[in-house]
Amino acid sequence: MPDEFILQNEKNGHVISLAGNPNVGKSTVFNQLTGLKQHTGNWPGKTVGIAEGTSQYKNKYYCLVDLPGTYSLSSNSEEEEVAQDFIQSDLSEATICVCDATSLERNLNLVLQIMQLSDKVVVCVNLIDEARKKGIEINIEKLQSLLGVPVIATAARQNEGLDNLMSALDKVVSEELKMNPYMKKALDGLKENQEENTKTLLDRATAIVNDVIIFTNEDYNRRDRKLDKILTQKLTGIPIMILLLVVVFWLTIQGANAPSNTLASMFGTIGVYLNQFAASINMPEWLRGALIDGIYNVLSTVISVMLPPMAIFFPLFTLLEDFGYLPRVAFNLDKYFANAGACGKQALTMCMGFGCNAAGVTGTRIINSPREKLIAIVTNNFVPCNGRFPILISIITMFFVGSSVSLGSSLLSAILLAGTVILGILTTFWISQLLSKTILKGVPSSFTLEMPPYRRPQIGSVIVRSIFDRALFVLWRAMIVAAPAGLVIWIMANVMIGDSSILTWVTGAIDPFARLMGLDGTILMAFILGLPANEIVIPIMVMGYLSKSTLFEFDSLAQFKTLLLDNGWTWLTAVNTILFTIYHWPCSTALLTIYKETKSAKWTWISFLVPTIMGVGTTMVVTFLAHLFQLV
Repeated sequence: MPDEFILQNEKNGHVISLAGNPNVGKSTVFNQLTGLKQHTGNWPGKTVGIAEGTSQYKNKYYCLVDLPGTYSLSSNSEEEEVAQDFIQSDLSEATICVCDATSLERNLNLVLQIMQLSDKVVVCVNLIDEARKKGIEINIEKLQSLLGVPVIATAARQNEGLDNLMSALDKVVSEELKMNPYMKKALDGLKENQEENTKTLLDRATAIVNDVIIFTNEDYNRRDRKLDKILTQKLTGIPIMILLLVVVFWLTIQGANAPSNTLASMFGTIGVYLNQFAASINMPEWLRGALIDGIYNVLSTVISVMLPPMAIFFPLFTLLEDFGYLPRVAFNLDKYFANAGACGKQALTMCMGFGCNAAGVTGTRIINSPREKLIAIVTNNFVPCNGRFPILISIITMFFVGSSVSLGSSLLSAILLAGTVILGILTTFWISQLLSKTILKGVPSSFTLEMPPYRRPQIGSVIVRSIFDRALFVLWRAMIVAAPAGLVIWIMANVMIGDSSILTWVTGAIDPFARLMGLDGTILMAFILGLPANEIVIPIMVMGYLSKSTLFEFDSLAQFKTLLLDNGWTWLTAVNTILFTIYHWPCSTALLTIYKETKSAKWTWISFLVPTIMGVGTTMVVTFLAHLFQLV
């Protein structure tokens, strides 16, 4: 645990651990108490790190530390190890253990384990409102008596019971309330034999629940069962998943066009004023070019291309997440990953990769097996991220749909885009299987995936946190790497060797190899220079074809298509560019994240080479077959 984290907490008052199973509303409790807007996902394993925030009660400050969601403290995963170590550390003064009122028996096992580690525990029975709706009555006073620690019922989303929770916490920290000594003695007596301990705790949790819960509606989860029969059934689960994918892409494509054009126009106008300002202060031309034609143009392109689709895609994705659908995706894909020798949780990290591959790599922390975690990391790049969508959408629309803006064309684009994504998913299965039989041999591990109840998403909260926690975060990360890339691109386009720029020389040098891939030197160079951010691939491509010294974009796809056709593009070029967009190296942000997660240059290079070799090999084979059968 970093020293600066500890020091920061010590300055903020009493340090309190916030623990609980995944999907019990723990992060919602954290957000409500601290005022922070941490993302609260409705699928297991969402929180994979430690977050902290300060809450004030009776002029006292409490630093709440949101621990990773975990089902136990047996230290079989990173989440369990982090949670156990922090609760046992001298830093943590007490622990709030959050439970799901609708699944209390499963939650109490963790509560009892935490009570073995600490005698300062407050049990928060959250989602009590959902329990009422389902006809589940919990005798809180009796539960408190049986556990021997304070028990508070809450509905964190409605801010119900949280004052009582802080009051109980205050009394526990001040030692006004203490754990029942008989319970403490009984739990301490179970620590010696781990296997016997686990079995006994489970038995005790079951006995307690039977004593404190009354089901007034025995068919309380009927609606969830009906939905699961549709969403997870063999015949309907996968088709519905594909349909939802098409709908999300269609809404993203249809909704992002106008805002992207508006932003591009606005940045163009600002660029004119910046050039006028540079002229008015007699700024040297080389400096003006580097700052405006280089850095500014790249940054404005990244923002106008990335922000609108992310502002649509992330909220839609989060709505499905909050509704409880993503665990069903993992359930539907689990057997395919198992057949590939991988872990079913990889489905969740793959979904995260749609927004950002770096986020998908970070999400692999929820996978317990080191071998399966590496498989998920190496293959995450086969799912196209938000930065690659503009390339795919543009080429699909120009060459296979038509550049007219209509509902029909956008729907066809969404269908073809979904087909492209499915190709990436199938490749993920195949490469995962290849890795599990070669450099990452092993038997796939089993895992327990909780199916959370379906919940009505809070639309306002989803929109706010999707845009601020996800879209703007990813955008800022892309801008950080795009700014220096813009400078490098400008230098290459403006520094001359003889009659040609460095960019022209390099493009010519790699052109013969690119032709073997069914591309050309300009396309391949655009992908190479687009390493910092895939969003700048198309602008670099246009710049290369026009021999311009700055990034340039057309006003319409029709003009862009004309330029491509004039430079020798065919349907084969378009197909290979789409394939290479799916199969090529991760961006620099993803590579840096891979290195941080694996702490290995070897696995970072493997993560770079596997998709690259796949991309080069696939495009070469497609090009060879097209010429063999005289299709071009």
